[in-house]
Amino acid sequence: MSTSDFIIVAIDGGAASGKSSTSRAIGSRYGLLHVDTGSFYRAVTAELLDRGAKPGDLAAVQAQLAGLKLGTKIVGGSAFMEIAGRVIPEERIRSAEVTASVSHFAAIPELRAALLAYQRGQADVARSHGFAGLVMEGRDIGSVIFPKADFRFFLHADPAERARRRAQQGQADQIAERDRLDSQRKTAPLTIPAGATAIDSTHLTLEQVVERISALLSTRLPKK
Repeated sequence: MSTSDFIIVAIDGGAASGKSSTSRAIGSRYGLLHVDTGSFYRAVTAELLDRGAKPGDLAAVQAQLAGLKLGTKIVGGSAFMEIAGRVIPEERIRSAEVTASVSHFAAIPELRAALLAYQRGQADVARSHGFAGLVMEGRDIGSVIFPKADFRFFLHADPAERARRRAQQGQADQIAERDRLDSQRKTAPLTIPAGATAIDSTHLTLEQVVERISALLSTRLPKK
């Protein structure tokens, strides 16, 4: 596969808009490495909290960031952040404590800057492992991380529907508040990137969302 064949797909959106399920399905269908950048911010948040850093203490956050050694472990077609050679357990990064703190940490420009190169570097990770491309989900992928991605999508849904989805998953999540914080932060706010394809998933099944995206991707990528 030549470098020009490598495809980058950016999928942005708010909490419970369907980003993760859609991105995983697209990655599996087309042989793309799936990257959930939200899990990266959650992992760093969990690590900083465990080290005693609070989002309001910038000096402490900066001091801890300087010592973080980040790596990537690929499991089942998805990329997981390693911190000091270990992957923080899913139950920890999805805990109520981390969920309540992640948007506050993510609003810190120094933290976002520290993760910028790491996130962009996932494309090299995908290439080195023979993936046909990269499907990266988050809140600033098409606007900041990969503004020139081959395909850019933004998923959104009615707040009540998103709350219902979180409840079905058995997760406590202040969706509206996290979206407000992420939309209003000065650095890399949650926004629909100019030129991105917006999809309202409120009344669509996962399969329908995947098919809408696939209709565009299939012009460049064969199914795996």
